[in-house]
Amino acid sequence: MAVSANRLELLQIADAVAREKSIDRMIVIEAMEDAIQKAARSRYGSETDVRAEINPKTGEMRLQRLLKVVDVVEDPAKDIALDEARGRNPAAQVGDFIAEPLPPMDFGRIAAQSAKQVIVQKVREAERDRQYDEYKDRITEIVNGQVKRVEYGNVVVDLGRGEGIIRRDELIPRETFRYGDRVRAYVYDVRREQRGPQIFLSRTHPQFMAKLFAQEVPEIYDGIIEVKSVARDPGSRAKIAVISRDSSIDPVGACVGMRGSRVQAVVNELQGEKIDIIPWNPDAATFIVNALQPAEVAKVVLDEDAERIEVVVPDDQLSLAIGRRGQNVRLASQLTGWDIDILTEQEESERRQKEFQERSGLFIEALDVDELVGQLLASEGFASVEEIAFVDLGELASIEGFDEETASELQNRAKEYLERRDAELDAERKALGVSDDLKGVEGVTTAMLVALGKADIKSLEDFAGSIPDELTGYTERKDGESTFHAGALDGFGVTRADAEAMIMSARIKAGWVTEADLAAKAEAEAAAAAAAEAEQSAPA
Repeated sequence: MAVSANRLELLQIADAVAREKSIDRMIVIEAMEDAIQKAARSRYGSETDVRAEINPKTGEMRLQRLLKVVDVVEDPAKDIALDEARGRNPAAQVGDFIAEPLPPMDFGRIAAQSAKQVIVQKVREAERDRQYDEYKDRITEIVNGQVKRVEYGNVVVDLGRGEGIIRRDELIPRETFRYGDRVRAYVYDVRREQRGPQIFLSRTHPQFMAKLFAQEVPEIYDGIIEVKSVARDPGSRAKIAVISRDSSIDPVGACVGMRGSRVQAVVNELQGEKIDIIPWNPDAATFIVNALQPAEVAKVVLDEDAERIEVVVPDDQLSLAIGRRGQNVRLASQLTGWDIDILTEQEESERRQKEFQERSGLFIEALDVDELVGQLLASEGFASVEEIAFVDLGELASIEGFDEETASELQNRAKEYLERRDAELDAERKALGVSDDLKGVEGVTTAMLVALGKADIKSLEDFAGSIPDELTGYTERKDGESTFHAGALDGFGVTRADAEAMIMSARIKAGWVTEADLAAKAEAEAAAAAAAEAEQSAPA
């Protein structure tokens, strides 16, 4: 059968639009069908259910009207009687639809304009869907584009098959772009919005630098060297921690490259940003010492529960360790995820001396001993009266200048002091209105009960309904800065695990859960973990 020129033109237009917009040809044909249906309804009445079909091979177009088979015809434009329907199709039943061919129609100017709008809208929607589907899977990738325009400091980038935007705060400081400039950026978010998919790009994102290194260093791309973490002060300085899976390859040397060629290529792309390449280490103390380079570190003291570390540096290294405007220590903190406090050796010595004097004074007052005995106990490492009261008697007696009688007397005085202190604290606890039930919670001391009362946790139900953060405190990290919010039991050395155990003990005592419930839950979790491990180790 010969195909008319009009039909061929219809298919050629569909093919051309599909190619130009990079969308499926069938989407364009379906848009044409919708447009024809809309035009036909304006001709035959909006209540008429018109269907248009275009043969994707021949371009032949068919117009049909769908009529619903009913017992009683209410609207002749929509319904057809059962008897009449069976005259056309003997198998017709009530509720079925009968297709009635409609004659070809000529489009008027208004109908054609309306059809054009439908096609344009459908094609635009398909193009947006294609763009979103393509770029939503490219989040975390680097893309290349050309600057299309600059609006209020925001750079709009033509990506070829899409359009991205680099917001002003995602540009490196003092960086300017003009129309036509080539630009590389990191895709950090793609959102489907009313005006089409928005592709958000960044040149300040820490992972932008990590991806640039992956492009410059083949060992990173191949997975031999892994980038563990990145911290940036965009346009000024950055630190990147790397580790090698192959002991024969130096991760820092590989990233630097021959005569610094690899790192220099990244520096040039980042407008001269200075980059410190740090060897990552599973030991937190070693890693933090590395991260503070080029400063030398004399000593570190870790607090793993609070993820804080005290770093002691020589007096002449303090400014180098902190960096200009705190930059070096801030980047090291972001890189490692630890809060870092920097002290000089003199400051640390003064603090140690102060702590020694405080402990000596505590023992002198609590145990009613002279200064020499108080200092001797402090120098032996005793930090509290409780330690003296409950330490093995032989350990006290072994201190030079002490005998068993002296050690026994010191322990008795320590216990008497604790009893007096507990009596005072218990009176304060009662005055605060803290319930007696809380005294039975495992791990909770009288001093803790007073602290809980001051934090308005006064009953067993209050304590059972608490969360660990309320007791131990928590650290909030925002914009690279950490803020610690104290908990009710801050200063008692209570870890998160201790807090969880106390809360669970209170819930059991309050009757919220039973030991049997906990045992069953632990068994179920163990079984699930074993099943998951077995599934992972099973051969493919």
